[in-house]
Amino acid sequence: MSEVATRRRIRVQTAVNDPKMLRFILDTPVQENASICFEDATKDVPLARALFAIPGVNRVEVDGASIYVGRNTDVDWFALKAPIAAAIRDVLDSETLPLGQRSDVLKDEDAVLLRAVANLLDQQANPAIASHGGSVVVERVESRNVFLRMSGGCQGCAASSATLRQGIETMLRAGLPEINEIIDLTDHSAGTNPFYAGAEGTSPTLNRLLPPGAIDWEDGQITIDPEYLAPRLGLTPDTLRAGMRNGDIISRSESGTDADVGKTRVTVRTPIRAWSAEVLADGTAREVPPPRAKTLDVTVSETLADQVRRYLQNLPKDNVPITYGKLARALGHWAPGSIAKITKALEVTMCEDAVMKVPFIASRAVSRGEDKLPGIGFFELVHALNRGPMIDESERKFHDRILDEVDCLLEKNY
Repeated sequence: MSEVATRRRIRVQTAVNDPKMLRFILDTPVQENASICFEDATKDVPLARALFAIPGVNRVEVDGASIYVGRNTDVDWFALKAPIAAAIRDVLDSETLPLGQRSDVLKDEDAVLLRAVANLLDQQANPAIASHGGSVVVERVESRNVFLRMSGGCQGCAASSATLRQGIETMLRAGLPEINEIIDLTDHSAGTNPFYAGAEGTSPTLNRLLPPGAIDWEDGQITIDPEYLAPRLGLTPDTLRAGMRNGDIISRSESGTDADVGKTRVTVRTPIRAWSAEVLADGTAREVPPPRAKTLDVTVSETLADQVRRYLQNLPKDNVPITYGKLARALGHWAPGSIAKITKALEVTMCEDAVMKVPFIASRAVSRGEDKLPGIGFFELVHALNRGPMIDESERKFHDRILDEVDCLLEKNY
């Protein structure tokens, strides 16, 4: 058998909510479903010793079949991915116990389940929920009972119960069958859509001076220090910058009129939070209640996932499948990172289709390779949503079947 054929399959993805962590996913657990964290090159742990030998690595976590690697801020992932993957392969191929003989290898089961639930929510549920102004987080796990809390557009929303039971619970139980009960901790009586309301109004009282340097003018535009703003939006500075670049986070400046002449209000919105400041003519600024959006489509009338769905539904059968790159360009996205945004939107449609129990419209989009199959993320999400493939059904046969089901559904509806 060739060397290429015997190489271990290692998938890589960014660790959610932490740009300084990268997740390397194996086909099987590293060692007996072990879960442990390393802060240094422990001598009796071959995997930690090999990874910390790579300049720039500062943290290693192992959780079942996932290896999370942290980096120093002055090192780029582009230079680290290949040597990390090579080191993982070398250790797993040469060591029977890559984590060594340790009594602390197996962590508390609830802690392991907590991380697994958080990963599933952030990777598969929250992208879809965020498009409607909401978010769901796992607060704790006790005796395999999972406690969730909704926020943003989900808190007080009449459809939140259906969202939890039909979508989130189905997804979690499919991916993590060891879960016992799923409990909603949300105080829905606290109000309807605290950050996105259907009526005019202001957020709870807030009026305080910004510290010097937190806000400034540059070429006629207001600039805000990410180190100051990010915590107020529940983000890290790196996540805030990334969100501003890809359009997930938007800002808006408004000049005052009448009694407010000379004032400028700047508002920054994420899918679930908003922050606002009022800048006076003398340059001083106050943090003030952000204005509530009148509707969920305050910035755009149609989400990217909606645009992707509509385009794929109207795509002539002769043009199916379409590559991610062509789909991005067809929707007017040419900038770097556009394909990542498109694939994220495709995953949102898959979560929605799973709830509706209809074939995945996302199957009409594929990678650029000769096999004309969707990327690995498509099949990972299919498995997590418990939607296939069937036993002894290859990815090719599964994809062909879903394409046929989509065609039949479109012919029936149109």
